[in-house]
Amino acid sequence: MRVLLDEQLPRQLAPHLVGHEVRTVQQQSWAGLKNGALLTEAEQAGFEVFLTGDRNLEYQQNLRNRRLGVVVLAAPSNALEDLLPLVPEVLGAIATVQAGELRRVPARPEVAG
Repeated sequence: MRVLLDEQLPRQLAPHLVGHEVRTVQQQSWAGLKNGALLTEAEQAGFEVFLTGDRNLEYQQNLRNRRLGVVVLAAPSNALEDLLPLVPEVLGAIATVQAGELRRVPARPEVAG
């Protein structure tokens, strides 16, 4: 999968996402773009997954018609030491997220209704 790592996540996370082609927003020269424009650029460049720590993205963007999936890291902080324990779940989310879908890692527990 082609994965775009958002600018607020540490670039040192990229080598831990084994089996995927990972580029950072900075490497793409897209730093400072707002989320809508960033997602459009990522789609046009052929990225399949956008990996971010922005927990508000799902409330700010309509992802339904997007051609990429979004994985949101919900760690205590965006520090590498807080993100590394999530890598196995992140890899699973990257492998299974569909275009237009958002996955949160760690996943929110289902609420019984």
